[in-house]
This record gives sequence, C-alpha cells and structure tokens, in this order.
Amino acid sequence: MTWDPAHLPDQTGRTLVVTGATAGIGYFAAEQLAAAGAHVVLASRSAGKLATAVAAIEHQVPGARLDTVVIDLASLSSVARAADQIADLPDVDGLLLNGGSMAMGRGTRTADGLPMMLGTHVVANAALLAGVLPALAATGERRRREGRFRSARVVHTSTGFVHQFPVAVHDVRRVPWPTVVAYTKAKTVTEVLAFEMARRLDAAEMPVASLVTRPGVGADARTPERPGIRDATTPYQRNPYTPWAQGKDTAAWSAVRAMADPDARNGEYYAPSRGIAGAPVRVEPTARTAAPSGDLAARVWGQVEELAGAAMLVPAR
Repeated sequence: MTWDPAHLPDQTGRTLVVTGATAGIGYFAAEQLAAAGAHVVLASRSAGKLATAVAAIEHQVPGARLDTVVIDLASLSSVARAADQIADLPDVDGLLLNGGSMAMGRGTRTADGLPMMLGTHVVANAALLAGVLPALAATGERRRREGRFRSARVVHTSTGFVHQFPVAVHDVRRVPWPTVVAYTKAKTVTEVLAFEMARRLDAAEMPVASLVTRPGVGADARTPERPGIRDATTPYQRNPYTPWAQGKDTAAWSAVRAMADPDARNGEYYAPSRGIAGAPVRVEPTARTAAPSGDLAARVWGQVEELAGAAMLVPAR
C-alpha cells in the first residue's frame, strides 16, 4: 500500500503498548498511534513522567484513550509486574519494544547484576515478551476471526549500527567496550531474536507477527516541542548530524508503520527511505541477523531465555 505517515489507517479498537513512551521516539510513536484512534498504553519507569506524557498527548489528541504501566527495564521484578498488568488487559494488539537505558558507565549494572545495555535492551524485553506473548496470541486469534488484522504484533527496535558494524553474538553474556559497541551488540542480539521469533511463530502458526524497525537519526533540534517532553525544561542533546537528520517525531515513523500497517507481515523490517531520515519503507535486513549460519540463532535464544529466567513460549522449529 502507499503509506502516508500523516494519515494512518484507523486504529480504533486496537490496544497498543509502547515502552520508553515518556520521551523521544517512544513518546511520538504513542502520540501518533493515539491520534489514529488506538488505545495506547504508555510504559516507562517514572510515574511522574508518564503523567506528563499523558497530559502532552491529551493536549495534542483530545479524547485520546490512554493508560499507563510503570516498568523499570533495569529490574526483572518490575518487568514481571508490568507484564502481568499488560497481560490482564482485555486485548493486547501490539507491543513496541522501544525502551532501554543509554547509561554510559562501563560498570553500570541492572538491579539483577546484568550489564545495563544487555539487561535493558535484550533481557528485559525477552522477559516482558515471555509474560505478554499469550495475551498477544489470544488477541491475534480474535483479530484473525474478525478479518481486520491478520495477527497481533511485536515490534523490536534496532539501529543502523547493526548493518554497519559486525559484532559477534555467539556469547551473549560478553559485553564489549566502548558503550557504542555494547549498544550495537545488544541490538544485534535483538535482531537475531526477532527474526528467530518470526520463524518460530510461522512454524507454530501463531497469530503474532515479529517485526524489526530502525529509526534513522532523530535530532532534538528538529523535534517539535511538547510540554515536559521537548521544551526548555528538558535536556538538549547536540547532534552533529542535525542538518541532515529528522525530528524524533519523524524518527518514530518506522515503528508506527510496523505497528499500524494492516499489510505488514511477520519477519519484515522497516526503516527510513534515506537511511537516516525519510518515509518508512520495507528494507532487507542483514543476513547476519536474519539468517545466521548454523544454530547460532537457537543458541542466542537459549542464552537470553536463561538470563531472563523465563521462556518466551514459542516452540523451536
């Protein structure tokens, strides 16, 4: 279909959960999905920031249907509580895994003793999926019978660094240095898991789709103001790519398409058309993550489940 980010397909009746929803790309994804009629559940670690984000969306989208869930991705006990809350919703049509810490300290750890990048970008998301996947599958089955959407959705957030800089992932627990390499490895593992999940979902004929997106480059200087989200009171991050970049509202487009496009399919990858910016289009993933050699994907899957202390309940092929 021809995709227009400014005129999304009607999302009325769908419940979509967005993690990291109180700032940046996560906030704007939540705002755009709410404007399309979705019931949006904003998830983040600060109840105060969640209230600010809700107020900002309600100002932009009068009558928006919103709920909130407190989740600290640096604590597996917090993730488990949040998963229970989400799973108790009447419907869960989509889960956008956007949150994750960008803490730069080499020794920074989660409450469970995991390196911060690994713990928040990979392990917490696996634990959240383990708790929410049955609810996604149940909703997906209902939607399939209704004939509107073919499945529920899990949207995994990656980065262009994965394509640019190969990083070995055979040992998930090993965290490289510097931080940008640790981040790239975490997102490489994310892609391996996402595409392995897509294959397992297909094999099991489960009514859930696993998709991957990357946002390109979103610069604060190009981001529209929202009270308490992007204004004079919020930290400003300088970005050398600002002249060529997009705002974080535009950087959210790829994730929003993966969540909202009724024609999106299991295993697809969406990214900006010009690499760092542009309309969201389907792109080909790197073979290193989409089709790794040997049993690498299965080994990565097993290691992440062990670290998360929870099985993602998708049978092996």
